[in-house]
Amino acid sequence: MTMSDRARSNKRADILLIEDNPGDIRLTQEAFNESRIANTLHVVNDGIEALDFMNKRNGYEDAPRPDLILLDLNLPRKNGNEFLEELYETAPHLASIPVIVLTSSQAEEDIVKSYELRANAYMTKPVDPSEFIATIQTFEDFWLEVVRLPPARDDHE
Repeated sequence: MTMSDRARSNKRADILLIEDNPGDIRLTQEAFNESRIANTLHVVNDGIEALDFMNKRNGYEDAPRPDLILLDLNLPRKNGNEFLEELYETAPHLASIPVIVLTSSQAEEDIVKSYELRANAYMTKPVDPSEFIATIQTFEDFWLEVVRLPPARDDHE
């Protein structure tokens, strides 16, 4: 066990998955369950529910502040781009949470728009289930083992 492994084992990573496709949710859960990194995956199904989670309202009053957000773009009620716009307008104190877009879209305009709205990375979902799981595990290794994430700030700063 490396020093990084020991440091990570003391704190579980809270990851918010914003996804409406049950198959992709299941594959993501499977990938994280196979991981050696302790984490808790929280799942919401659309941008409105995600904003409620992030702002601790409408049944999410006890929701933890996520360490990372995995965001699909094609969501019902409020899509991924609308979620990003509103999140940073209404809760600028949450802007330090890395947002990784994980979507089926390969459209250049979606990539550009996501980065304009402050996404930290843009990943295209592989169609093959084993490739999808490998992609999630690579994401997890990078974002939870290699990258140093900012410490959580008070929710009202």
